[in-house]
Amino acid sequence: MTKITIAKGDGIGPEIMDATLEILMAAGAQLEIEEIEVGEKVYLAGNTSGIAASSWETIRNNKVFLKAPITTPQGGGYKSLNVTTRKFLGLYSNVRPCMSLHPFVSTKHPVMDIVIVRENEEDLYAGIEHQQTDEVVQCLKLISRPGCEKIVRYAFEYAKQQNRKKVTCFTKDNIMKQTDGLFHQVFDEIAKEYPNIENEHWIIDIGAAKMADTPEAFDVIVMPNLYGDVLSDVAAQITGSVGLAGSANIGEECSMFEAIHGSAPRRAGQNLANPSGLLQGAIMMLNHIGQMDVAERVQNAWLKTIEDGIHTYDIFKEGISKQKVGTKEFAAAVITNLGQKPSILNPVIYSKNTALNLPKYKRKPATHKQLVGVDIFVHWSGSNPDELAEKIKRIENNGIQLTMITNRGIKVWPEGFRETFCTDHWRCRFKSTEGKEVSKVRIIELLKNALDENIDTIKTENLYEFDGRSAYSLGQGQ
Repeated sequence: MTKITIAKGDGIGPEIMDATLEILMAAGAQLEIEEIEVGEKVYLAGNTSGIAASSWETIRNNKVFLKAPITTPQGGGYKSLNVTTRKFLGLYSNVRPCMSLHPFVSTKHPVMDIVIVRENEEDLYAGIEHQQTDEVVQCLKLISRPGCEKIVRYAFEYAKQQNRKKVTCFTKDNIMKQTDGLFHQVFDEIAKEYPNIENEHWIIDIGAAKMADTPEAFDVIVMPNLYGDVLSDVAAQITGSVGLAGSANIGEECSMFEAIHGSAPRRAGQNLANPSGLLQGAIMMLNHIGQMDVAERVQNAWLKTIEDGIHTYDIFKEGISKQKVGTKEFAAAVITNLGQKPSILNPVIYSKNTALNLPKYKRKPATHKQLVGVDIFVHWSGSNPDELAEKIKRIENNGIQLTMITNRGIKVWPEGFRETFCTDHWRCRFKSTEGKEVSKVRIIELLKNALDENIDTIKTENLYEFDGRSAYSLGQGQ
């Protein structure tokens, strides 16, 4: 018996949760259920996170959380509960299987069967944003070695457990050589530990185009957070319906399982909603807690129901579907099919799977870190980079000089193009004139000199070398 936390959520959430739990219990799931309330009512009661402190404790104690969709009120500073939960509980891996159900659910990709494994905690979703000048705002893209290692290893372990043949990595490291470059580098390192699983890397733009056009070329795809968020919805949609997809959010301590669709308040209380997305999340939950035989029984019964043409309104299609049913009737049909298998769709076999082997991250030995310069960002409303350079050069001090100015990443000094459009946000790069390590005291002197010259400094970024390797980007055009 496994104790789990559930939340019925908002909109169609209570209906699809009731249907899902009815199916699980009928299939023999050994679950003890503890319910909490999250979502719209909690938000509107004045809690901007949508969850009470006592509910956090329930989730952390039980370790497993099955959540129906919730409604986040517009405006008012309300935070996404999904994002908050993933970060607070360290749910670093988001897993979304996307399989077509041809010919029973319309799709242009009848043999599609891929799994998107998305990093869940960092990247641009760190949510660190600032307005820096009148014209420019920034969002920090944070990629860490622990984050990369955990998600890439999860992708390979998942492929190994599920008897999948290939893991593909999508990044944009031809442009973001430091952040996406680290993700790709870690992928290549870990791939060597799994010689029986094919591995490959695609640049995200052409990889996404290939996935949308020829998804059968892929098996498991692992990506940083933003790319994975976008493409997992694309993948789910091109299988036939986002409403049929569930997802797992896995951490070292806790896990959360859910449908990927929203709360659909316009459909609430009408016995119309398709519970399949949440049911798919629940099946992943059963696999995660070791009840693989029950997961197998439920998944095959669900496939048999789809194959029998018993469909809710969202996937019902004349000539293919046999019977249009509501939420409760769909659940009853799945229960009736427990113990049966589909004859056209491929039945699943989960009961022979072994547990995932996910060792905790081990920190690598520290490298030699050397400070070799600094980027000072300034707010300046002029448009002539040569004029700015003359102004900035006045703040140079002994051993550190201005070597480059960029605007939105593009080198505009020295030898910039007059055609380059410039905003009021400038990066001024200072490097050691002697090729030696730069003292932080010298950087403080630069900033003091800038203050004396009435230069509006916004921020600084230190330029480092690690074991002699430059660990900062060049200006575009350098």
